Amino acid sequence: MDSTENTEKGATGNSITEKIVESETNDSVKHLSMVLLGLQRAPFEPLQPVELKAPSLKMALFTALTKSIKRVRDLQASSGSDTCLESGPECSHVGENMNFGTTGVSPGQELQQEKTRREKRELFQRLHLEGKLQNKLKRKDLLQITAASLQSHESCAEEELFQTFLRKLLLMDYRARYIKTKETTEQEHTIQKDNDSYDDEGDFFNIMSLANEETSKSDPVHPMDIQMAVFHCADSFLKQLMVTKLSQCQYALPLLVPDPFTQHIEFPLWTFRQINKSWKTFGYKGEIISKVQPVCKAETPMVCFFRFGSVSSSKSQLMNSLINEKHNTFFHRNCPGSSRTRVLMDGVVEIAWYCPSGKNTDKCNDCVAFCNLHGDAGDHEKQLEILTEMSSVNVVILPQLNRDDKNMTKVEKLYKDSKPLICLFAEDKSAVIQTNKTKKYKIGLKDRNQSDVSEELRRAINDCLSISSSESTFIFRLQDVSKHSDIRVDEDDDEDCRMAKEAAQQMMRLLENKDLTKIKESFLPCQGKLWHQWSQKNKELHRPEGNNLETETSKKQQEMKEIREQQHESVLSDFMKYFINEINKKYAANKKTVFLKWLGILMDEYTSNDLSALHHSYYKKWSTVLNMKERNKSDQLKTDQREQLKCDQTELERISKELQDATFGVEHILREIAQIYESCSSVKKNKKGLQFDFSSLPSLAAEMMISGFPLELMDGDAAHVPLIWISAVLDELIRKLGDQRVFVLSVLGVQSSGKSTMLNAMFGLQFAVSAGRCTRGAFMQLVRVSEEMKAQLKFDYILVVDTEGLRALELAGRSTRHHDNELATFVVGLGHLTLINIFGENPSEMQDTLQIVVQAFLRMKKVNLNPSCMFVHQNVSDVTAGEKNMEGRRKLLEKLDEMTKLAAKDEVCDAESFSDVIAFDVENDVKYFAQLWEGSPPMAPPNPNYCENVQELKKTILKQASTSDGMMLTHLKERIQDLWEALLNERFVFSFRNSLEISTYRRLETEYSKWTWSLRSAMLEIENKLQNKIENETIHEVDEAHLQRELKEKSEEVKKSMTKFFEKDKEKEILIQWKASFEIKIKELQENIVRESKRKLNEILQQRDLKKEIDAQRTHHENTLFEKSKELALKLKDKANDETTLKKEFDSFWEQHVKKIIRDTPPIKDIDILRDVKQLLSDINKSAPVDSSKDSRDVFSVPNYSNYVQLKKSSGLIKKAFTTLKICNALSQEDEAQIRTLITDIDQQTVKIIKSHNIAKMGYNISCIQELIDYIKARILDHQEKTVKYVFKNEFFMDLVFSICKRANKTFTDQHRLFREANDPVLYVEMKRGEYYSIFQKYCKGATSVVIFGEIICQKLKEPIEQSVYKNTARDLADEMRTNCESLNGNRSNLEKHILKTLAEEGNFDKYINYIHNPKDHFRSFIRDEVSQYITDKFSVSVLPKMKENMKLLQQKIMKAAHESTEHVKVNSADVDLWLKCFTQKLSDVLIFSIKDFSGVSRDDVDIKLLEDVIRKELPSLISDISSKFTSKTFPRKLDKDRPDELLIDHFCQCCWVQCPFCGATCTSTIEDHDGDHSVRFHRVGALNGSIYKDTEIFSLLICTTAVATNDQYFYSSSSDKDVLFREYRKGGPDLANWSITPDTSELPYWKWLVCKFEKTLEGYYKYKFESYGKIPDGWKNYTKQDALKSLDENF
Repeated sequence: MDSTENTEKGATGNSITEKIVESETNDSVKHLSMVLLGLQRAPFEPLQPVELKAPSLKMALFTALTKSIKRVRDLQASSGSDTCLESGPECSHVGENMNFGTTGVSPGQELQQEKTRREKRELFQRLHLEGKLQNKLKRKDLLQITAASLQSHESCAEEELFQTFLRKLLLMDYRARYIKTKETTEQEHTIQKDNDSYDDEGDFFNIMSLANEETSKSDPVHPMDIQMAVFHCADSFLKQLMVTKLSQCQYALPLLVPDPFTQHIEFPLWTFRQINKSWKTFGYKGEIISKVQPVCKAETPMVCFFRFGSVSSSKSQLMNSLINEKHNTFFHRNCPGSSRTRVLMDGVVEIAWYCPSGKNTDKCNDCVAFCNLHGDAGDHEKQLEILTEMSSVNVVILPQLNRDDKNMTKVEKLYKDSKPLICLFAEDKSAVIQTNKTKKYKIGLKDRNQSDVSEELRRAINDCLSISSSESTFIFRLQDVSKHSDIRVDEDDDEDCRMAKEAAQQMMRLLENKDLTKIKESFLPCQGKLWHQWSQKNKELHRPEGNNLETETSKKQQEMKEIREQQHESVLSDFMKYFINEINKKYAANKKTVFLKWLGILMDEYTSNDLSALHHSYYKKWSTVLNMKERNKSDQLKTDQREQLKCDQTELERISKELQDATFGVEHILREIAQIYESCSSVKKNKKGLQFDFSSLPSLAAEMMISGFPLELMDGDAAHVPLIWISAVLDELIRKLGDQRVFVLSVLGVQSSGKSTMLNAMFGLQFAVSAGRCTRGAFMQLVRVSEEMKAQLKFDYILVVDTEGLRALELAGRSTRHHDNELATFVVGLGHLTLINIFGENPSEMQDTLQIVVQAFLRMKKVNLNPSCMFVHQNVSDVTAGEKNMEGRRKLLEKLDEMTKLAAKDEVCDAESFSDVIAFDVENDVKYFAQLWEGSPPMAPPNPNYCENVQELKKTILKQASTSDGMMLTHLKERIQDLWEALLNERFVFSFRNSLEISTYRRLETEYSKWTWSLRSAMLEIENKLQNKIENETIHEVDEAHLQRELKEKSEEVKKSMTKFFEKDKEKEILIQWKASFEIKIKELQENIVRESKRKLNEILQQRDLKKEIDAQRTHHENTLFEKSKELALKLKDKANDETTLKKEFDSFWEQHVKKIIRDTPPIKDIDILRDVKQLLSDINKSAPVDSSKDSRDVFSVPNYSNYVQLKKSSGLIKKAFTTLKICNALSQEDEAQIRTLITDIDQQTVKIIKSHNIAKMGYNISCIQELIDYIKARILDHQEKTVKYVFKNEFFMDLVFSICKRANKTFTDQHRLFREANDPVLYVEMKRGEYYSIFQKYCKGATSVVIFGEIICQKLKEPIEQSVYKNTARDLADEMRTNCESLNGNRSNLEKHILKTLAEEGNFDKYINYIHNPKDHFRSFIRDEVSQYITDKFSVSVLPKMKENMKLLQQKIMKAAHESTEHVKVNSADVDLWLKCFTQKLSDVLIFSIKDFSGVSRDDVDIKLLEDVIRKELPSLISDISSKFTSKTFPRKLDKDRPDELLIDHFCQCCWVQCPFCGATCTSTIEDHDGDHSVRFHRVGALNGSIYKDTEIFSLLICTTAVATNDQYFYSSSSDKDVLFREYRKGGPDLANWSITPDTSELPYWKWLVCKFEKTLEGYYKYKFESYGKIPDGWKNYTKQDALKSLDENF
């Protein structure tokens, strides 16, 4: 207020007060006068002068209250009211800053506006939305899975109203408007108590105030206030979702929305963009015409409703009766939940459309828009102006108006306007009156029947519309509202939306004047014909046929590459360039989402008319064809009619093709991007015109998935999964989100059964649901799980996979059972849970669907996948009928059992009932859904019971999901690949490879390798200690129980590690199937290594006793030399300083005594193993002595064994030639494999025999060779006695003995050298000459006995220390290589990869042949080479430091033993003998060092007190001397049997060595006697193994994984003596029965490159040719070594 006005008002008010105060002066007067003073101040109405000379106090008060009571009620919650009443004059500051004079409105209006604003703020506070006016509610937050999203309540707390409203709206539950709030008893109790405390007359004002407060508090929030509050607080995406869902609920939509605080009007055009309306009208000829149009562009008449003033009749209720009397399209005062207070709806304009159904009962003949202006139209002039300008008919509801009423001028203006006007008079009782044939109607409302009024109004509106339509004026189009000035259009006001729209429009301009059916061909060339051709070739590649398989396969692969090149070379259209560049811009995710939505909207608009016409033509023609086919079945068609049927079918095909070509959406653009990426990946270069590297394309799709867009998983048109693209997108998804866990929910059902609608309602997804855009193929979409729910659900996302309908009529007009089977198998295999959606209640109609589904689940069972399922019966008439539903469940189960039996026959397995296939509870896993619509479309709202069913299903799904851990995204990628690869090969069960299971098993094998290595290492250490004790004669027997006790600690450690791995690993559900078997294997391994250690230690015990004499003789020689040199030294004491004389005398003495030793003990001679072999073989074959001049052949490297055998006369092996293609040698593949296995096994066993002789300790004896020969002979005879069809020639035996002995020759020689060095007196005495001379010198120089004895001890320690250091270092080195050596730090497959790499780098054919024919031998050689190279490369940085560290540890142990022995002797007052005994015992478990080594050594006069010091002084020089001889060359020579390479060979070669009977590839299992089938990751080209085509000398190029994919390729099985189909290879005999060979058409560059590299060498080696149908395909010759090596990294 300005100061003048304030003064006037104040004066007026004070005069009244003064009069009152003058008249009555007691305390009550003063009290009440304070009330009046408060009422004079803002925000109350100023008191008017009271014309009474001396009014009583009570009269004055009531006069004041009469003027102000309305303001008191409205503003009772204001902060100033109570304060004013209590404070009196002190609160005069209240309202000071309110300036009524400058607003152009009266003070009363300004106060009313302030009050309204306050009410609005309070509303947002009550709803807990005050913070969301700026920080908007987001669509993504609503759509995530939360605990609240699983609840469904009819009432809730006030602060939960908006979330409950949104959740129900998302479900399309129109009862979202009818949510009640929970009233707490505490509030009610408080209010009642307050009311009871004010009864006296003096508290009248407080009673009034509290009564109003109670009213305010008890008034619930108006449902439309909830809707509009959420609308104001929502971001653009959530607003659009809200309005779309309101439209689906058949509710009116906000058209013009005033800002709650600024009153600026917004037209939310963006929110309407995804809404289409469909209706049916009658054409000129009476035919029904269907229309589907976006509401933004639909041109319809518009009827506008508004009121002036306050009327008793409900405008909204009246409008509902015109549109749908059974549904409250517009909310009105009599709706459930309505309240007196409504603060956000005044000025809001809502719009709804009436859509006729093409029936005579339609209320209007065409689609009509109805607009409703809420509130008094007189107060909302802008809205009124827009509506009346755009309307076709205006309907106004009027109270009794006076001539001078301000609204009369507006009514008169409408009356004078040319537009039809219908006036509804609230206080008039008359029926409809039309004024003078003008388009003006008058209808009374007072005391009239509502239905009569509605009918009159409907007729009047239709009359007006018929006149308007004939004049073709006043057509309403929603998007034209944006043309009005002074309103805000959300699309234009939001910069992101505006720019996105411009970008999308720019793209669409590129399509102008283009034939819709030609657009994809022109603008998206990669996905059409070329992609379909590639897909077909890929299917043919996986289903090979013909005789020349590999040539055909290579040809197809080449053709596929050429198609990829054509895709790559196709021109990148401007349309695609624009899209890719736009989506690749560094925008925020929201901006890209708006662009994609805009593009989808504009593309739908662009195609809708043409598609609608095509669909109409298609279904019209289809109906004709169907009718004629039915008649044709009963022979009712004439010849010309049959011809017409053919023509109609051809026409149907043409329309179908046009439909397919004209279907054009964002998904097709993404499909094109997928093909651009796949073609670029194939040719390995970027596409011309692409402004960035193609490798970033998957990132764009991953971003879209994260933003909520579905990704096409299977292209429905090509019926193909673009694996390269899908894998790349998932890789990007993992990169952006991390390797998240997902629960996969798949959905199957017949076409148009409501699958997508159900999913969209359940999760708010974006799957296409309109009849013209049904899902084709399969799409997947992510649903985020909230943080609060992750702990409960154990996964991060639900991945929903929606599919095209089963039993769908393909666009070509034919049913595709095979495609349905593929699709069902694919999504069932992918899903943790599959929803099977069934429309209707008739089981016979679902028979085809059920059989397809059951077959899919049966396949899953056979490949050990265990998904679960639920059946959803949609469109059930009475879901509450319990008995009826029980009967339905029984019939369904019967049908499922019946279908199971049928499917079991197809899949060749035993299953009698559905419960044999899958865990299925008919009570809980079958859901009945009510009909979707509550009434007849298009005006029917969704059925609330349907919405409840959806919510219940969602809860059930998540309850079941809570028991699953889901799967990682990486595993999802693998599962997609596995399923699709198996489906491509047609025979799903036979072809399926569970990559996740395989990779998990490989990890288990790696862990198993660690556990076994841990146990072996521990046992080796125990063995080493016990061996030392055996050699030192401190133990005389080895007990198995003792070994178990020693190993117990490590065993427990391994058990804990195993338990942790099986229980904590992320794939524990998969691992559990192997837990028991691996626990058994570890237990067996432990028992085996204990048993083996006991055997070896017992051998050492036996050998110790056997070589006692040798050891004693050696000790005697050594000690005799010590004593004799001591005697000589005593004689030469006087010449101690004459070094020359001493040296001369010692040398003379040495020569003399060494000669004596040699005379007593003859020297050990060199050995010649091969000479001994020839001698023994000659003795065996006296009739045919061995020709020493003739070289024997190496049986390990011969191409085949045909020359070594003679066929048994009854074998029948040589048979007539078969007309079908077979692979054969002179011996069959199986026979060759048997002989090779025999040779390998004999070789392994002979190695063990040689080891058992312990030549390094016991020396060589020809009896060892005799034992080998006898063993080999026995094995050959035993083999021949089995059911083989051949006998070996004598040459085989001879050559096998020679081959084995040649291989063992180096072992014999090295072991003999070690024995000789240790036991040949000439060698070992000479080696100690320097040591003896050193002691001799000290004797001469008069050293004390203790010094001499101390040095003797140190010299005796030298050899044991050296042995211990080498042994310990060997073990440490093996440990290190298991960790650090790349080739040895994993499992068997990893080792094989490095072997193949090394072979490729070396290019040595002989090594390849050894690897192919004798894999175990080659593995051994490779490990030896790796260890040797590692020692050479790492000697100075790894080996030498380990040796020195072990030396240091031994030195510490020796000094500790010396000290403890000295202390022990001191305590016991004993002599040097006790000290020596104690000293050797303390070292007995670390060194082979015993008191017997000192027999004959004089210990006289040794001062034991000084002995420790002597050893401390002498030991470092001894250690230094030993260390000085450590070199990379001497290290391998000094090692005994516990060499690092042998330790690693023992570890790695304790695995499976069974070779594929076809190609010779070795089973890759780490475990020797593993459970389950043998398998190998990649099989080889048959030619490498010497395979040829039968009765030819032509190499076979067959790869067994290709052959087993065929339907017409055979091989000859010698065991069954018949032809066997490759695909049924297990029938070929026991050797094949336990092999798993799955179809695989991978390129296998490694083996193909190898064949090409050694083409001529292979021909020379095997004496066969690569020609005719064995000619190497040209495509193979393009592979390089780099391709080969790269394939190893990719595939191992």
